Amino acid sequence: MWLSTLLISVLRLLLGASARFESTPDLSGQRIYFVNHTSHIDTLAIMAALPREARLNTKPLAAADYWGKNRFLRYIATRGLNSVLIERKPKEGEDALAPVHQVMTQGASVIIFPEGTRRFQALPGEFKSGLYRLHKAFPQARLVPIYLDNLYRSMPKGKHVPLPIICTIRIGDPLEVIENEEVGPFLSRAREAVVRLAE
Repeated sequence: MWLSTLLISVLRLLLGASARFESTPDLSGQRIYFVNHTSHIDTLAIMAALPREARLNTKPLAAADYWGKNRFLRYIATRGLNSVLIERKPKEGEDALAPVHQVMTQGASVIIFPEGTRRFQALPGEFKSGLYRLHKAFPQARLVPIYLDNLYRSMPKGKHVPLPIICTIRIGDPLEVIENEEVGPFLSRAREAVVRLAE
């Protein structure tokens, strides 16, 4: 807990990392936050912006091939940010989202980056199917879009320390659920929800 508090305090000092909600948030119940991915500090920025009551039971998803490649990064991810490590290229027969299902079954909310990798530009690329699969497995969880503004400028590719640029985390209203929606239209609509927050 102390490490998370320290990291959040430093980030707020450097970047502001303030949250702007589209409307008064309902923080009750389980949520799947889906976010554009632009830098290695995206997760920390979101956790810094969320109200404390929402942050306590929220677990970001993090790529095991990066955040689990040494003890230091694993400690930061799992102890500092309370992350769930997932394999982006699981072995045949393995479900990359199995650890996520486990924590969501226990009631946790999660943060997912549906692009699957960082994009050093303002708008997100195409979303992969993981978000859809989580939605189908946990239909009771609210789908909350988030747009990270300026994070790609604050920590561009090759930089290891964020530049002191004011960043805003825009948190939208939950995505409307459409019964029996197919994966393609769902992912397009989810991406548009994030893009709309950028405008």
